[in-house]
Amino acid sequence: MIRILFICHGNICRSPMAEFILKDMVRKQGLADRFAIASAATSTEEIGNPVHRGTREVLKRLGISAAEKHAVQMTKKDYENYDYLIGMDHWNIKNIERIVGRDPEHKIHLLLKFAGRSGDIADPWYTGDFEKTYQDILEGCRGLLKTIAEEQGWKKSE
Repeated sequence: MIRILFICHGNICRSPMAEFILKDMVRKQGLADRFAIASAATSTEEIGNPVHRGTREVLKRLGISAAEKHAVQMTKKDYENYDYLIGMDHWNIKNIERIVGRDPEHKIHLLLKFAGRSGDIADPWYTGDFEKTYQDILEGCRGLLKTIAEEQGWKKSE
């Protein structure tokens, strides 16, 4: 089981978008039973709140529901519980490291790293551009899944 935790500031925009996009991708590829995918926040500001309307609209257009998702905060224990802790921007990475401490197993990554880019995924809470966020997350998730498939030695048909 490959365990992935997507992380952003509030867990209402970017990280749940990544969570549900990757869940949909692995389901469509018949790989859902190989993954545990979740998302969390580095802050407490939105804990308990539902996914932002803009993210829900993007996911709805894709036929994906995030209706039951409510923001949760990541904890130090998440480092033990997940294989990948994936932040949406450099600020998230700093906050993840503050929460978990050291990263001896090299589990903490920026999502766009998997797309061969070093940049941040812009927070649509501030930009209002949920479509741009979606495009970046989709690119990152595709790269992440490709990286995992290569690491696991999965064949294309799997």
